[in-house]
Amino acid sequence: MTTASPALETPRPHPVDQVPPPGRLTVLSIQHVLAFYAGAVIVPLLIASGLGLTAQQTIHLINADLFTCGIATLIQSVGFWKVGVRLPIIQGVTTTAVSPIIAIGLAATGGEGGAEGLPMIYGSIIVAGLFTFLVAPYFARILHFFPPVVIGTVLTTMGITLLGVSAGDITGYAEGVPATRDILYALGTLGIIVLVQRFFRGFLGTIAVLLGLVIGTAVALILGDTSFSGVTEASAVGVTTPFYFGMPTFSVTAIVSMIIVMLITMVETTGDVFAAGEIVGKRIRPTNISRAIRADGLSTLLGGVLNSFPYTCFAQNIGLVRLTRVKSRWVVAGAGVIMIVLGVLPKAGAVVAAIPSPVLGGASLALFASVALVGIQTLSKVDLTDNRNSVVVGTSLGLAMLVSFKPDIAGVFPAWAQVFVSSGVTVGAISAIVLNLVFFHLGSQRGSMVTTTAAGERIGITEVGEMDRETFVTTFGSLFNGATWPLERAWESRPFEDAPALRTAIEDAVLSADRSEQDALVASYPDMATLVTADEEQAGAISQDVGSFALENLTDEDVEAVRDLSARYAERFSMPFVAYLGRTDTFAKIIADGVRRLDHSVEHERRVALTEVAEIAGDRFGIMVADANPVGSAWARKFESLQ
Repeated sequence: MTTASPALETPRPHPVDQVPPPGRLTVLSIQHVLAFYAGAVIVPLLIASGLGLTAQQTIHLINADLFTCGIATLIQSVGFWKVGVRLPIIQGVTTTAVSPIIAIGLAATGGEGGAEGLPMIYGSIIVAGLFTFLVAPYFARILHFFPPVVIGTVLTTMGITLLGVSAGDITGYAEGVPATRDILYALGTLGIIVLVQRFFRGFLGTIAVLLGLVIGTAVALILGDTSFSGVTEASAVGVTTPFYFGMPTFSVTAIVSMIIVMLITMVETTGDVFAAGEIVGKRIRPTNISRAIRADGLSTLLGGVLNSFPYTCFAQNIGLVRLTRVKSRWVVAGAGVIMIVLGVLPKAGAVVAAIPSPVLGGASLALFASVALVGIQTLSKVDLTDNRNSVVVGTSLGLAMLVSFKPDIAGVFPAWAQVFVSSGVTVGAISAIVLNLVFFHLGSQRGSMVTTTAAGERIGITEVGEMDRETFVTTFGSLFNGATWPLERAWESRPFEDAPALRTAIEDAVLSADRSEQDALVASYPDMATLVTADEEQAGAISQDVGSFALENLTDEDVEAVRDLSARYAERFSMPFVAYLGRTDTFAKIIADGVRRLDHSVEHERRVALTEVAEIAGDRFGIMVADANPVGSAWARKFESLQ
């Protein structure tokens, strides 16, 4: 048994798993709470208004919402078993549920409203939460229908439509010309955030949004435009109890309506998780989506028990992660603890509630714009010169904006269909999914774009099959480090039915070659010790994807550990230590896998090393296909789920 050296025992955790110092963690967590607060309380306020609840009942809904939001955030960010995606994601009540919830409450009371309708609402929420928890793994299996063209469109739509919420906060939802002072508060808050990001680095740069909110509120307090009188009026303690408004009742119609809401929420959660993964540098796989949706389901079920509502990921806090570049999930977990405290201490919540609406609007403007930017970055990976992609994006964005600008359009549709057309995000998501199916999954895909020629021309699988040997090798030459024989032999397998068949032919050529050819192929790759000291361009020699992310920001001890491992590997096997690096591979995993491989027999390790080379080629092939064709991207994502 090989024993690891001391240098190998101190791996550096991924930034998502790192815990900031207590003081820094507390301040960053408070910033997340402040960014989240307005969106958290707006849903219970809207529902209370729609059902005509009393002030005391409304306060209880808000407290219950904050308390359960904290629990839901801990479930999602900390996680346990197969529940929770373990990313820096805040959980909040989905606005998609507002209209159906009000409709259920009014139907339960014959149109009179009041708290009497809440038990039926909570009964439907409990069943919908259980449904979501149980179907999560099955939903994750259809993720190949969510390529970058769909996810990018959903995220862009989400960010743009959420800007309407910011505009409402800034103007107070007033008709006509907004108050000049409100506009100045919003622009001043936004200006502070921009200036802090421009002139400050380090910790101050990460709390730009918090500074904007604090300074904006301080100015409003000095000018007499806000006060903390609500703090003295609020109760000292307000603890929500299960089934506070009565035992739940169940209605098939209400349950079906809420399940539809949760299906829509699953799509939104999928987009949010992909956005979070993109920001923190973690590859999102079907299992991650399954864990996130399970957390949504469990949190929604708890919401029904604890007098709250359906839960989903909050996009504005994902925008905050991007804005601050603080990737630790423990910062978000800290925010969850603070929300639990706010949920049982109404006076503490009243302090946050004193932030003027225009100040919140100015801050959320920056956050929502960041969400849209993530969507735009995702779309930048899509070939928009392909008319099919441009139709998917353009039509979906157009329909989403139509509903956002004229929400009364939903009234044209039957009552059962209004939940699907009540928000721009929902319309944009459904449109992108349906159009992607129509253009890329129905009928023959033999003409789909697969790759780009040396001349920059997009070509399909049919054209690839018609290439001569030299052109084929030139087109796919970047898959290997100088070796051409795998491509020459793969060319002999023409014609190719589709992109997966092409990849299979290339992999088979590698795995069925002579021993001397295989050994020479492995030897053409630099070892891991070379990679840790290489610049970004040289690192691409191992993997053209973001695999080298795990080897960034290494300490001197980390670098020495890699060098030690590589030297011992080369001495034992007379080969370079080559490994395929994925987004989710941490430094600790790389070292642990390397130490484990040292215990292999020479023959066993030859096969492992060759498989790693094939994985690197497959990684490059996936990038080549994903850049050219959403179908290829969808297939690559499905292939990853089988690994």
